[in-house]
Amino acid sequence: MYSPEVTQASNFVQGVDTAFLVVLGISFFFLIGLTVVMIYFIYRYNRKRNPVATQIHGSTKLEIIWTVVPFLLTLVMFYYGWAGWKPMTKAPKDAMEVTVYGRMWNFSFEYENGKRTDTLYLPKDKPVKLNLVALDVLHSFYIPAFRVKQDMVPNKENNFMWFEPQREGLFEIFCAEYCGLQHSYMYSYVKVMEESAFQSFIADTTKLAAAAIESPTATGKRIMQNIGCFACHSVDGTKLVGPSFKGIWGEEQVVVTGKETRKIIVDEEYIKRSIYDPNADIVEGFAKGLMVSYQGQLSEDDIASIIEYLKTVK
Repeated sequence: MYSPEVTQASNFVQGVDTAFLVVLGISFFFLIGLTVVMIYFIYRYNRKRNPVATQIHGSTKLEIIWTVVPFLLTLVMFYYGWAGWKPMTKAPKDAMEVTVYGRMWNFSFEYENGKRTDTLYLPKDKPVKLNLVALDVLHSFYIPAFRVKQDMVPNKENNFMWFEPQREGLFEIFCAEYCGLQHSYMYSYVKVMEESAFQSFIADTTKLAAAAIESPTATGKRIMQNIGCFACHSVDGTKLVGPSFKGIWGEEQVVVTGKETRKIIVDEEYIKRSIYDPNADIVEGFAKGLMVSYQGQLSEDDIASIIEYLKTVK
């Protein structure tokens, strides 16, 4: 169940909230103060009460005050902002590391033992370092309840965020950087659990064993769900970012290869090439460059299972 309570959900909540409240408080102080002064001046110097304009000479003292006071308040806001941000820049050496992959339009998470999920599972009260990898365009990994957000920049090295979850529950993850047509659907969850429950999860081989005995068709569908294929390709004939999977197997497709338009049959070779080199053959009517290669992320067995699933989508 999603947990709306965000009080001290991570070790950064207090620092970020304090900075926010300081800035908000100063902003409200000036909003209310200036509004009151403006209303008073409208009343005090209106045409009926002051028919002849009064010339007021400048005041050096007043100018020093309204220069120094805002400057000091700016330094106060900077201090609290810096104090909330600085601890985020250096992760503890004993932090558990998880690699986050972002691509149009889903997140996936890989643990140190090689286990991969589409939901981020974390132990409570243990520092976690997320290594952020963008596989196509600029994304931004944002967990509002934890008060952490970091851009995911393609090819950027040592791109990470860290935090310590301090509250059990299920919390939302969003992409906070516009990344294309399905950007608003790029979200996931982080599930925080007790250490013992997390260790059981990370060491659990039940799903792996089940995957080993499930049908290739079911395996293929599961793989495609995990890597976000259905965000861009429908199974009911609806045109999305990419061509629909409905009835595609064995059918003839018109594709653009380089500058040449040609007809091909959707078979094993075509599916494999579309996954490893998606811009080689672009189905006519669709844009080039919207899909990046899954080379190194999907094995030959994974692709074989995907092909078995596609054969069943009628």
